[in-house]
Amino acid sequence: MKLADTIKDWWQSFEKSPKSAWVFSIIWLAFVCWLAFLWNLGRIGLIDETEPLFAEAARQMIVRGDWITPYFNEVTRFDKPPLVYWLMAIGYKLIGVNEWAVRLPSALAASAIAILCFFTLRYFGFATPAAAQTHQLRRTQRQLWLSAWLGVALVALNAHTIAWSRLGVSDMLLSGCMGTSLLCFFWGYAEEGKKTNALFFLPNRWYLGFYILSALAVLTKGPVGIVLPGLIIVTFLLYVGKLREVLQEIRLIGGGLIFLAVCLPWYILVTIKNGEAFLNSFFGYHNFDRFTSVVNNHSAPWYFYFLIVLALFAPWSIYLPLAITRLRFWQRSFWTQQPRRAHLSLFALFWFVDIFVFFTISVTKLPSYVLPLIPAAAILVALVWSEELSRDSQCNWAENSFLKINYGLLISASLNIFLLFLLAMVSLQIPSLVGSDAAMENLSELIQRSGVYLRGGIIWAIAGIVSLLFLRKRASWRWIIGANLVGFIAFTIFFISPGYALMDATRQLPLRQLSEAVTQVRQPGERLMMVGFKKPSVVFYTQQSVGFFWTCDRSATSFLQNLVNTSPDDSTVLIIGQPDDIEETGLQPQDYRVLEEKAPYQLIRVATRRALHYCLRDNNAN
Repeated sequence: MKLADTIKDWWQSFEKSPKSAWVFSIIWLAFVCWLAFLWNLGRIGLIDETEPLFAEAARQMIVRGDWITPYFNEVTRFDKPPLVYWLMAIGYKLIGVNEWAVRLPSALAASAIAILCFFTLRYFGFATPAAAQTHQLRRTQRQLWLSAWLGVALVALNAHTIAWSRLGVSDMLLSGCMGTSLLCFFWGYAEEGKKTNALFFLPNRWYLGFYILSALAVLTKGPVGIVLPGLIIVTFLLYVGKLREVLQEIRLIGGGLIFLAVCLPWYILVTIKNGEAFLNSFFGYHNFDRFTSVVNNHSAPWYFYFLIVLALFAPWSIYLPLAITRLRFWQRSFWTQQPRRAHLSLFALFWFVDIFVFFTISVTKLPSYVLPLIPAAAILVALVWSEELSRDSQCNWAENSFLKINYGLLISASLNIFLLFLLAMVSLQIPSLVGSDAAMENLSELIQRSGVYLRGGIIWAIAGIVSLLFLRKRASWRWIIGANLVGFIAFTIFFISPGYALMDATRQLPLRQLSEAVTQVRQPGERLMMVGFKKPSVVFYTQQSVGFFWTCDRSATSFLQNLVNTSPDDSTVLIIGQPDDIEETGLQPQDYRVLEEKAPYQLIRVATRRALHYCLRDNNAN
């Protein structure tokens, strides 16, 4: 009862002074975004193999003065459109070429979607359609505040969002642009229900925001930036029977022209400059082929995303079945009669399901593909808990409140406790569960010595025990959500952040140290090779092109032959590799000089002709 009394007094202070609720909201938003997205953002180096590709392509735009065609390692890179490169390059100009500038676009995109989710839930996060009719009541206002506070926490504090908001790649930027565009659409949809004014050829300001942000999503990752929002909106409007009505409201011609004005110029310019090379690579390989066939061996079974959402949105994911079924989406006639402002939960359902189904159908599968559905999942779960936490209109926390228990939520909470103990057990088993990584020797032993896995196990075990104690008391079991939230905050501070640092120190730091050594010992005109591994971070940190070769194959021979033909007879080449990989090239210790050694890599210098000799010998032998 003490917890209930404390919360009752705390809430009544907010109701007496609404400004204090906004002050708390600002503090809560700042804390959540700082912890999840900004804390130690640039503390660790770039993570191979994807992040340095984006970072270096952005740097090359500044070096070359070419903001149309992305390059990496002297080769065009048409994997993604340019928005993420542009933002990184602007960051380089403002705060220097560093990890902060690389990751800031992702962190800001994540913050934007979290903040807009907060405001959307604050004004439209009604737990039930009936609540939209009584939005002036204290209970409804309480529930709206709770849904907003919980929603921003759930959007930010999950492994999926945290991981991608701290990587300098395009996935979080896409999720941010797509998520904010969809929320802008919903604001416009709800405001049109109040007959807001707009210029004769332009939609209202929120629909206008939808068009602009969708165009930025297309500049982030291509057609998927408008295909998915379009699919979500059309299926939602068909369900509520407002497709024709809203198509008139959104002013397709005027809005479409703005959309094209934002995203089309780059596509025209890059096509003029690169022709079929761009069209085949970007639209063919990186869009159509990824959807219809397996690309880069990224295949997975049909249930892949069930596991991804369950694991990476844990522990909140355990409430998704309840959050979906409580909407009774099969009662279409009921929903078509509800006011627009009451449709946020239904809109979030279509948002979640459409993205989930779309990428389940896609043949190529990656965990990051379903990142854009996380805000919708957070909205759905936040509405479940905000309804429960505000259910007693007079803040009556008497013992007989057990008679009013939502048994569906109680079952989900029980499963939540089971999941917490499962997470504790998995955390404690991490040293024996981690796979091998040739770039990190003795990884299991390093994790065991660090003690990070123990922290994770203890945190989740404590959260499970506290939740179990809450569940045993009729008046307090609903505060299980608080145990989860505190547990995840502690997990972020004491497990995720130290875990990142540990992985960086063992996997990436040696490469950065060798890259720094290269910049110090490299002679004019001397080229750099890496054998046995492809680590793009070396290109970024040395700021020079690198020849990547798995073995002394024909491509390596061609590379060395070209160096011999264009360099003096006494030219040398720098090589980074592990001792075993260097040995496989045929080079003997007397053939080269070890300049630097950072386990598990060596930096050596060898005469170019000597390196070519051994490559030719290996090729002839094969």
